[in-house]
Amino acid sequence: MPTRVFLTVDTELMWRHHAAGLDIDTIAERSLEPAEVGIGYQLKLLADHGLKATFFVDPMPAVAYGIDPIKRVVGAILAAGQEVQLHLHPNWAAASDEDRAAHASFELIDFTFTEQRELIRAASDLLVAAGAQRPVAFRSGSYSASDDTLSALAELGIRYDSSHNGSEHPWPSAISLPERQIAPVEHRSVIEIPVTLIEDCAGHLRHFQICALSTTEMRDALDHAVRASHVATTIVSHGFELCNRAGTRANAIHVHRFEALCRMLAERRGAMVTSHFADLADLPLGRDDQPLGPSLIRTRLRQAQQLWSNLVSERAA
Repeated sequence: MPTRVFLTVDTELMWRHHAAGLDIDTIAERSLEPAEVGIGYQLKLLADHGLKATFFVDPMPAVAYGIDPIKRVVGAILAAGQEVQLHLHPNWAAASDEDRAAHASFELIDFTFTEQRELIRAASDLLVAAGAQRPVAFRSGSYSASDDTLSALAELGIRYDSSHNGSEHPWPSAISLPERQIAPVEHRSVIEIPVTLIEDCAGHLRHFQICALSTTEMRDALDHAVRASHVATTIVSHGFELCNRAGTRANAIHVHRFEALCRMLAERRGAMVTSHFADLADLPLGRDDQPLGPSLIRTRLRQAQQLWSNLVSERAA
């Protein structure tokens, strides 16, 4: 059975641009289409390689700016044949265009079970109002989720969660699963599909995110999953991740990584199948899949590459 690949893109308006007082058009551009390497570029690359991806879209900025910016990005994703599921940064629940300092807590786990359920319910309704189908999968902003989050999802009929990230455990990723859990597992009546991890050096976990792993680390993680017949590999990116923090200049290293990842997934098409959550049939659950083991050489090469990338990409911010 091939390994399922969940290629996920967290899609959101960036709080830092809102807090800096930028107008909504600039916020949307720098968050969703920065420097011509945003959502549109990613959608094209996915289409060129015949890959499926899930865009976890946060609709909560509609509280401050109305639904139109969310509707536009949802429409573009769906028109490209990709999937929209639910993302949530709860700080937007108290946001205002007039008072840029106003916000709720940034971590979903700071809220009670009832508050979490109502926040997720409200976000789900907003996502549907933006043109998406009722979500069946969820990822909390900053991976901030707990067992209460999963119980709230179950009550709301959301079948899948992908918030568990062992490299951010136990805070803010606070679901009571082992930090090395990478295989799908049923927990609190929801199927948890954790973010994939590698062990970059002995005893230290690093999650499979475009800005976190080098091309070599990504390749080795994919090959490890195939060799070990892993049930799933869950990869994270962001709509703004291929750019610098200001959203004004492409990050050449991250662009190269995303392009390389798409090529690698296309090359492994027989052994790895990119999947949408809405299309899932039964997944094997509770397997003992383990992260890729450490390599000091791999890690040192990535650290050197990352230092150079940050210096160059941020210089013109």
